[in-house]
Amino acid sequence: MGFAELLDEVGGFGRYQWIHVTLISLPGLLMASQNLLNNFVSGVPTHYCSIPVDEKQLLKMFIPPDSSGNRLARCRRYANPQWQLLAANSSTNVSHLETEDCIDGWTFEQSDFLATTVSESTAAYLTGESYLCIPVHCLRLAVQSDSFCLSLRFGRRSVLIWSYLQLAVLGCSSALSPTYSTYCIFRFLSGMAVSGVIINGVSLKVEWITTKTRTVVGTLSSFFFTFGQMVLAGLAYWLRDWRKLQMVVCAPNFLFFAYSWWYSESARWLVLNQRSEDALKSLHRVARINGKSEMIDKITVEVLHSHMNKEIESARSTFTVFDLLRTPGMRRISICLMAVWFSTSFAYYGLAMDLQKFGVSIYLMQIIFGAVDIPAKLFALGILSYLGRRVSQAVCLFFSAAIIFANIFVPTDMQTLRTTLACLGKAFTSASFTTVYLYTGELYPTVIRQTGMGFVSTMARIGSMAAPAVLILDEVLPALPSLVYGGSAVLAGCFACFLPETLNVPLPDTIEDVEPQNDINILFFLHPRVPCMLGDGKGLSERAELSRAPVLWRMLSRCHRQH
Repeated sequence: MGFAELLDEVGGFGRYQWIHVTLISLPGLLMASQNLLNNFVSGVPTHYCSIPVDEKQLLKMFIPPDSSGNRLARCRRYANPQWQLLAANSSTNVSHLETEDCIDGWTFEQSDFLATTVSESTAAYLTGESYLCIPVHCLRLAVQSDSFCLSLRFGRRSVLIWSYLQLAVLGCSSALSPTYSTYCIFRFLSGMAVSGVIINGVSLKVEWITTKTRTVVGTLSSFFFTFGQMVLAGLAYWLRDWRKLQMVVCAPNFLFFAYSWWYSESARWLVLNQRSEDALKSLHRVARINGKSEMIDKITVEVLHSHMNKEIESARSTFTVFDLLRTPGMRRISICLMAVWFSTSFAYYGLAMDLQKFGVSIYLMQIIFGAVDIPAKLFALGILSYLGRRVSQAVCLFFSAAIIFANIFVPTDMQTLRTTLACLGKAFTSASFTTVYLYTGELYPTVIRQTGMGFVSTMARIGSMAAPAVLILDEVLPALPSLVYGGSAVLAGCFACFLPETLNVPLPDTIEDVEPQNDINILFFLHPRVPCMLGDGKGLSERAELSRAPVLWRMLSRCHRQH
């Protein structure tokens, strides 16, 4: 008996779980904005060198055309005015005329953006600082040890509530930044709150839902992030001013902060931190909301302890990040998940953070990139339920790698096909993200789940920091970024094959639950559809599905008789 049985007794996935999951998932509509905001806040408007006069008809005597011959060059101007170019039939060869840098600054058009950090700070554009905020944004997500350490000490709910407030205050403050450097500092600080919202939100959802509903709930709640990408495109198109956009996507966190006090703390965490009375109150509250009031008198502290006796014994030990690598089972899980999280984020943000390269409206591309996630996540839902987590994770990574590699061989003039393949690649990386968020929460035991989530998702932030830097390799060899992104996905897909399956398996509560104890459990570690011995060697696990593995069952039966 475990905590999962108690959840079934108080209503399973009832009214409380519906409200709980919906309220925690709603902020996902704006978490996409936080992660992809740089596409619009630091977008580079169409621009050219400023000249002493601003009459349109005089531009071509000061500004040379770009390589296409259809637009004005962005960063060059003639050293001397070319008056002869004003003639209607001028045949002057402009390619041999002397040019110079934009010593008088730039003139930015307002067809796509009314104001961005680039147009307001030409010094940032000149020095390349406009691209700095991408890794700075990701670095602030990488520095998230405070989030999972605090959540271990103060609980998931408390840190989640604080993260909403921190993001609201610091996010709105960044909209008022007087300089670009100040803006990056506020983005760095607010990013720690983004990590707190994502990590603690996932854990709090997983720990209050039943085993059989985890796949559907995990996948469907990720659609909030998908729709958030399209919401971002609509807001950016409507506002077109980076300060207004920043304010609009951060201010709603005050609302999330206000209603987050309704959440119940994880009963698992409360019991493991010697707060059984509080855990009992939370369970009674859930039972009452779910219409199971008759269970209030039946569930007592003694009943709660009897269901979680093994977990309570394990919780008497203090766990640190080193415990993620101390034992063979945890070490295998952590190393494989590090590779999967890094590569998924690496490829995802490599595609999603450079929308202007596609040559079409940045707003349209954002909507398309968001829309492709819908069929991708439905696909993930199907294979997660039928093929299991491990196969789904590997399939998504291998497919995304194959599409990224295929794009290398498409000619640059076939822009439509290249954009289509990029969308498909982004769709599979999005499906990989959906899978790994659910998978990680199921792999790590309760006593160290929050630490594990924080640890491996830090690798994702490192991947998102590295992704924009790899784009610079395009100047060395155009195919090199795609080779790096695709190769990383292939490597991570191989690592995913060594993870244990968790389909229809109850959440582990202790480190011993994920450690193979004998020959039978080693086989279960690789595939849960075969029967396995429990850790104490006194019986067969309920998780076995004998009809699907008759050959392995015969092998294991012989092994059981020998034991």
